[in-house]
Amino acid sequence: MKRLFSFLLCFGILLFWSSCRDDFEFSPSKGQLEFARDTIYLDTVFTNIGSSTYNLKVYNRSDDDIVIPTIQLENGINSNYRMNVDGETGLEDAQEGKFFENVELLANDSLFIFIETTIDISTLGALENQFLYTDRILFDSGSNQQDIDVVTLVKDAVFIYPSKDDETNIIETLTFDVDGDGTPDETNLQGRFLTDEELTFTNEKPYVIYGYAGVDAGKTLTMEAGARVHFHADSGILVTNNGSLNINGELSPDQETLENEVILEGDRLEPLYEDIPGQWGTIWLFNGSVNNTINYATIKNATVGIIADGNQNASNDKLTISNSQIYNISSFGIRGTATSITAENLVINNCGQSSFAGTFGGKYNFTHCTIANYWNTSFRQFPALLLNDLVIDENGLAVVNPNGLTEANFNNCIIYGNDNPEFILENEGNVFNYKFNNCLLRFDDDNLAGTGNYDFNDTTFYEDNVFNQNPDFEDPFENLMRIGADSGAKGINDSTFGVEDDILGVSRSSSGSIDAGAYNFTSFDD
Repeated sequence: MKRLFSFLLCFGILLFWSSCRDDFEFSPSKGQLEFARDTIYLDTVFTNIGSSTYNLKVYNRSDDDIVIPTIQLENGINSNYRMNVDGETGLEDAQEGKFFENVELLANDSLFIFIETTIDISTLGALENQFLYTDRILFDSGSNQQDIDVVTLVKDAVFIYPSKDDETNIIETLTFDVDGDGTPDETNLQGRFLTDEELTFTNEKPYVIYGYAGVDAGKTLTMEAGARVHFHADSGILVTNNGSLNINGELSPDQETLENEVILEGDRLEPLYEDIPGQWGTIWLFNGSVNNTINYATIKNATVGIIADGNQNASNDKLTISNSQIYNISSFGIRGTATSITAENLVINNCGQSSFAGTFGGKYNFTHCTIANYWNTSFRQFPALLLNDLVIDENGLAVVNPNGLTEANFNNCIIYGNDNPEFILENEGNVFNYKFNNCLLRFDDDNLAGTGNYDFNDTTFYEDNVFNQNPDFEDPFENLMRIGADSGAKGINDSTFGVEDDILGVSRSSSGSIDAGAYNFTSFDD
């Protein structure tokens, strides 16, 4: 009985004490909220494309449980922003995501506000191709009101995308002669062919491409200096039989903005995506396309930078590329298959496989190029440079190109990276012609050096090269590929193979030292 009485007494005291507490009583906020930031920048978005979701953390530093009477967007239902407060979307109908009432916040606790936007620039009355759109998040009202600014830069763009069947939701795919038999073939590549009116990309507005933009037979897609081309995931450019791609960039005085270069990249503009590989597909120069030229272009963040197929013995090389950069590629920077490519002042770096792969033979001439690979995101299977004369068929058997590797000349080039060796030569046939002249090469493998294709004393294939000396790149992991005064590539060129200006337009002959690679040396202290 004593134990029972003691238990009832304690229970009664506990019940009485708890009934006097105000645990579930919230007092109105008094304008003393604290915030993780005073402005939310949603970075840059294209018109009518949704932004990423950004967040704001709101703190109640007091010892009182409070209720925030209202959280709202200043522009109300007309705002192009939408919010979520700790998982809640607020009032229904027009005010959903715009207006919230009686938001509770415990003492010394915090909540998250998530905010995003989709903006149609045509509704803003903007006369320019970009518009700074702003709003404010208002907490409470009157003398207790606090606010946070929200800012977004909206860019107008030209959108190119395939049609979609409203009933079946099937997206248009490309149909063209894939196998060269003269009959169009259906493919599973989502996209459409560009109209004649779309075959010139100017610098007036960015271009945003969904799916593959096809260049039809006999047509030429021209990109003018300063053009900006953005690709959605699994998108790219495909040039078909007798079609051509001409990218006509120019040297940019400002190497930060690259105002005159043509830049091809993904369509996510947030800084988070600035250097992420694999955001879009590729530039595919299909078998039969002709006279493709690229000058002063930056191609970045693709799955494959350029695929060039076929036309090994074309009277004019299938691709001529100069003064250009390709980097942050999840697979191959350039993958040539039995094709013909001439390159000058080309820089390739940071690729998940090879920076340049000339496969199944072909014809390649590279002069003053920097073919480097400092990929450090995952395991890399192949070296910076891969040359072979074969492909593996569906049965796992090697198929050799009967024309072989007709020529592969690398003159005054740097072929280097963070692996070793950084070039591999594989042949099964009899025609396998290559020559390295006055190059800085990374190949430090005692098991292979001096054997087979790696007899570096045979001047038929190797002449006046330098091996395994530091190229002294400015910062190869950040794709800064200029070489310094201590570079192993300094002064090793042969003027017989010279290109007068380097990729920055600096005269090589007037510099006092003519160096291998796309850049003449510079002092990084300047």
